[in-house]
Amino acid sequence: MKVMVGGTFDPLHDGHKRLLDRSFELAGPSGHVLIGLTTDVFASHKVHPIRPFAERKSDLAQYIAGKNYHIDWLIEPLNDRFGSAIESDFDAIVVSEETIPVAVEINKIRREKGKRKVDIHQISCVLAEDSRWISSTRIYRGEIDVHGHILH
Repeated sequence: MKVMVGGTFDPLHDGHKRLLDRSFELAGPSGHVLIGLTTDVFASHKVHPIRPFAERKSDLAQYIAGKNYHIDWLIEPLNDRFGSAIESDFDAIVVSEETIPVAVEINKIRREKGKRKVDIHQISCVLAEDSRWISSTRIYRGEIDVHGHILH
């Protein structure tokens, strides 16, 4: 199965790891995972600082290599909310509760263009110790670490 997933992945936290792990799990042993990584320009709208694309890409590649997934995968620059998901031939997209509206919009645009819809797989966001979502914003604010532990 050919699976797409996208994000800024900065810092790479347990929620991102769940998203990535689910993508590889869905793709299966003979599948392919395409990871859209926001470019520096596209990520510049975030409310917190973002590390350069090359550093974020390196962190992703290190994480994936450490998991020993034995399937094809590729990280491509994501210049907008959709990347290549409108035109590409793929089977499924993996999103979080927070980003499901983007996947729904991708299918709407694909349908308008005469392309087949793709399956949407939503993962639950990972909760921090305080039962709120782990997010990059909360990490940058110093509220939690990448595993959701409360920082004092």
